[in-house]
Amino acid sequence: MEIPRLIKVRQYFKREYIEDVEDRVRGEILKLGISIKPGSEIAIAVGSRGIRNIDRIVKATVEVVKEMGGKPFIVPAMGSHGGATAKGQKELLEGYGIREEVIGAPIRSSMEVVELPSDGLVNRVFMDKIAYSADGTIVINRIKPHTDFHGDIESGLLKMCVIGLGKHKQAIEIHRFGTYGLRHLIPLTAERIIKYGNIIFGIAIVENAYDETMIIKGVRPEEFEETDKRLLKIARENMPSLPLDNLDLLIIDQMGKDISGAGMDTNIIGRIYIDGEPEPEKPKITRIVVTDLTEKTHGNAIGIGLADFTTRKLFEKIDFNATYQNAVTSTFVLRGKIPIIAEDSRTAIEWALRTCGPIEIENAKIIRIKDTLSLSEMYVSRSILDEIKHRVEVIGDFVDICDERGELIPF
Repeated sequence: MEIPRLIKVRQYFKREYIEDVEDRVRGEILKLGISIKPGSEIAIAVGSRGIRNIDRIVKATVEVVKEMGGKPFIVPAMGSHGGATAKGQKELLEGYGIREEVIGAPIRSSMEVVELPSDGLVNRVFMDKIAYSADGTIVINRIKPHTDFHGDIESGLLKMCVIGLGKHKQAIEIHRFGTYGLRHLIPLTAERIIKYGNIIFGIAIVENAYDETMIIKGVRPEEFEETDKRLLKIARENMPSLPLDNLDLLIIDQMGKDISGAGMDTNIIGRIYIDGEPEPEKPKITRIVVTDLTEKTHGNAIGIGLADFTTRKLFEKIDFNATYQNAVTSTFVLRGKIPIIAEDSRTAIEWALRTCGPIEIENAKIIRIKDTLSLSEMYVSRSILDEIKHRVEVIGDFVDICDERGELIPF
């Protein structure tokens, strides 16, 4: 089969971003007017997502806490990620440049939790034991649309308080209620953690469509819920998207936890694959091929089940313990299933095209992206270009996207 040649294009999105990240962090913290008693041990909760500038944001927070007289340290706040082990979670943070010699504060990683009063909730409430034992905890997280459900509150400070700081035990407790737990129990559980825990403030981050830091906001605990709601609207308005809603084939070079909690952002690919949760109306993509894992995902291939075809190269990089811990904890097991494995990218693409139905291959609507975070540049087929050429910049000429070895050419 002759795979259609593709051409690189660039699409443009609104692009507001912060250059002086450290100054903004400092200003937002000081604006809160919060004092820290000299000598106080302050936990800074940091998650497993690939947030742009997270090392700079954490380091600036550490420096301000020290200037106030506190003794800051980092706690991984990432539920069951990192294989649900203290060592694995510490390694995830180090992979993002969050190391003591860089940020000036140690990482104290443990999976131990304490149980807090639930005040009548149907679920139990847990908090990281090390963070709870500190004199105060600072929560840092990005506000963005969730990959499992949609509502007024999705991924943000409340989720970090609950799933992040609650570790593996809280993740299991919330996820056993499915998306009801995510949609309804996270805000209620966060109320208990704020009431009985020691959260002193949060730092909310919003990124633009180019994965750049757009907003940094210091937030008091009593304002977490309102801030999550308000910034989610802004985050949604600034999400990137594919240029068309109907495709025959989407080729994704790489996936991973640093790209999305689901490996590939479900908002971009139009697939959720959760029992009882409706599938998005758009985009509609007949076949998805994913060819590799990111290095920073450390073998966690959760979300691989969202694809139809993959490669031997990706399969051999999978850490099945980390992947299955994530799938079982979330209860969204379809996302942990392995798609059809091809020996190379060319074969995966050919098989995908053969199964797209009664289409003319030369007229197939194909898009190739690096990952679901990187949507400003992509390769598109001629039929796609004909529809979008008035709103994109064309870069170069049509090319074969696979080399003589059957692997994708560099982006």
